[in-house]
Amino acid sequence: MKNYRILFLASFISLFFSCNKGSSKIIINVKNTLTINRQFETVELTKEQLNLKDLHLYTIKDAKSNEILVTQTVDLDGDGISDQLLFQPKIKANDTKHFEIVLISKTKKTPDTIHCYSRFVPERTDDYAWENDKVAFRTYGPTAQKMVEENIKGGTLSSGIDAWLKRVDYPIINKWYKKDAEKKGSYHEDSGEGLDNFHVGVSRGVGGIAIKDENTYHYSKNFSKWRTITTGPIRTSFVLDYEDWKAGDKNISESKTITLDYGNNFSKFDISLKGSAQISVGLTLHENDGVVNSDKNHHWVSYWQPHADSELATAIVTQKNYFAGDEKYETSLKDESNAYMHLNVINNKVIYYAGFTWKKSNQFKDKLAWENYLNDFSKKINNPLIIEIKNNQK
Repeated sequence: MKNYRILFLASFISLFFSCNKGSSKIIINVKNTLTINRQFETVELTKEQLNLKDLHLYTIKDAKSNEILVTQTVDLDGDGISDQLLFQPKIKANDTKHFEIVLISKTKKTPDTIHCYSRFVPERTDDYAWENDKVAFRTYGPTAQKMVEENIKGGTLSSGIDAWLKRVDYPIINKWYKKDAEKKGSYHEDSGEGLDNFHVGVSRGVGGIAIKDENTYHYSKNFSKWRTITTGPIRTSFVLDYEDWKAGDKNISESKTITLDYGNNFSKFDISLKGSAQISVGLTLHENDGVVNSDKNHHWVSYWQPHADSELATAIVTQKNYFAGDEKYETSLKDESNAYMHLNVINNKVIYYAGFTWKKSNQFKDKLAWENYLNDFSKKINNPLIIEIKNNQK
């Protein structure tokens, strides 16, 4: 899934470089050790691993069929130099496929379509919104927080994650915001593409974090800074920073790198955090009329609920080393009832995946199909594709 989810690839990479001089070709071997077929997992290749300086000059082809794959280059640090080359292979169960790095000038590159998109939205106070072909999300910035603190109408004070329920595979963020800004409609009403009727408030929404101190859950306020890393056909990624905050007697420092890949229902949250050995990631329970399920063997928590005239499922999935349990937390306080997954902070880092499905999107038939997806997703992130890079003489 790398995320998807793209199937989130935390891959193991072995490098084999020829010492012989002369013309060579770079072969990428991708091995699937699971008994399930895999797709929508993003393979990340760095310029150091490939020993190539200008990654934007290259693409990837299937070594057997010669099919040119969709690729995306990513500049991680904003210095104008591409650091990663991304692609999403399709791999059958217990199979290995071979790919070749080729110059774009020597082949016909697949045209890029930006399926994975994100941006800061100053025209709607200061949201940050992101989407792919399956789902869309947003969260709230410092101006929205300040408006609440100064009793100005229209603000939002929350570090929860909002879900935009889209049912089309093309981008809708700019279209929906424009429609709302020009008073030509509202994204809170479904005109055929979906809508935002998901209430967040101070809840954790879909994957917001909290820190538990005795019997109380503490939250940060809105994000204070943002930086877009990439958008493109395979991935969008960005950074959100938060002002330091208090969780009881703990002083918390927090930054999030959020990634959403093509074909996935889950955003990957890579959290840098100081001040606590554990965090809790939440799913709002709304009217508490749904069903919370968890699977400790596959490390997921899910909430399937009635939602207006349809049904909605939200979920959190993580890797085994981060998982520390789960809890259904119910309270009479407005918006503070959440299903939580507890996660270990390891070397000031936590990684988890949070996402959803809406029944009207026709992505999953029912609750059982959704939970089967969660099981497979967990298997993939806990058993990443094995990547081998070979530099062969031609």
